[in-house]
Amino acid sequence: MAILPTNLWATKPMFGCTKQRRGFGRYDKNGYFQGPKEAPLEAASGCPGVFGNGSYPGYAGDLLIDSATGASYNAHGVHGRKYLLPALFDPSTSAGASLFSSKETLRVRSNPRTFFVSIPQWPSPYRSNFRQPDLKTHDSTTLCCTWWKATEKYFNLVKPKKTSPPLLSLGTQILDEKYSLGKSLSGKQIVQLASKGGQKDAINVVLTSSDVAVEGFCSSKCGIHGSSLSAKRINSKISKFAYIWVGNSETQCPGQCAWPLHQPIYGPQNPPLVAPNNDVGLDGMVINLASLLAGTATNPFGNGYFQGPKEAPLEAASACPGVYGKGAYPGYAGDLLVDSTTGASYNAHGVNGRKYLLPALFDPSTSTCSTLP
Repeated sequence: MAILPTNLWATKPMFGCTKQRRGFGRYDKNGYFQGPKEAPLEAASGCPGVFGNGSYPGYAGDLLIDSATGASYNAHGVHGRKYLLPALFDPSTSAGASLFSSKETLRVRSNPRTFFVSIPQWPSPYRSNFRQPDLKTHDSTTLCCTWWKATEKYFNLVKPKKTSPPLLSLGTQILDEKYSLGKSLSGKQIVQLASKGGQKDAINVVLTSSDVAVEGFCSSKCGIHGSSLSAKRINSKISKFAYIWVGNSETQCPGQCAWPLHQPIYGPQNPPLVAPNNDVGLDGMVINLASLLAGTATNPFGNGYFQGPKEAPLEAASACPGVYGKGAYPGYAGDLLVDSTTGASYNAHGVNGRKYLLPALFDPSTSTCSTLP
């Protein structure tokens, strides 16, 4: 199971100090740095916690080991001395040597159907809002589809190439208007709700409204994706389906699960962005749903593409926390488009004139976080 943690804005990509290419943020008469002058990110501090290739939060990276003492190091000094030195941000490439792991062959059907199971209290205009991006076609006129097309790069890594990129189609939408399992749900109950959708070749999405509490919501996660066995045999076989859960944080924890559309709980207190559809809770859900959908497509059953421990994997979108546009750094989402009428920030156009804010996706071919133009 993959968890979309809270406060993603507070961290930054840790893949060999991968950052968006934009020089090194800024230069004034006193030198190079990124972020506010009062708290600059500099050559080394721009790569916190990175000491070797393949590093991620909590893991320093692949290092040399002294066979006699077991000590870790990455540098030789004079007189046989050994040292551990931090990574330095490379302004010429804006990326270090990072490795994005393929643990096993990626297995996912090429045309899974997506089913939505919704706990109510949704404004009627938004009941269809989650249906808007049609991901089964690669319509170049919609940036939503351009964003989704980036997941194909993971399938291009599969050798031999027996797996085609997933082309999603929309299944049915189930509205649980009577709160059949109540308004306080456990993880097992989320899976139970997800089981109401398709049982084979399916991604079942559970969306809970702002008046529903879910185990771990806000305190440790904003959403999850995982998989479960089908309740019934299909063609005498037990199948697997993938599922996603995302909660509406509007009244519970928007500062944790709806940044950058709401003031964060802690860290840099920059003004929040105006939500693309004027609804912090639901626009925040779009961000989290997009992140988890990309993770599900590239690592549906825990044996696809991820970095770090299998129990807490960093996936296609969660590998680029807090990055939405070029030039992003902790507390700043990056350079985005701004609606001249509403002042809303966005980076993607959907059908019917919809606008969205979608997260950056880790590009395995360049080892950088790829944002929409």
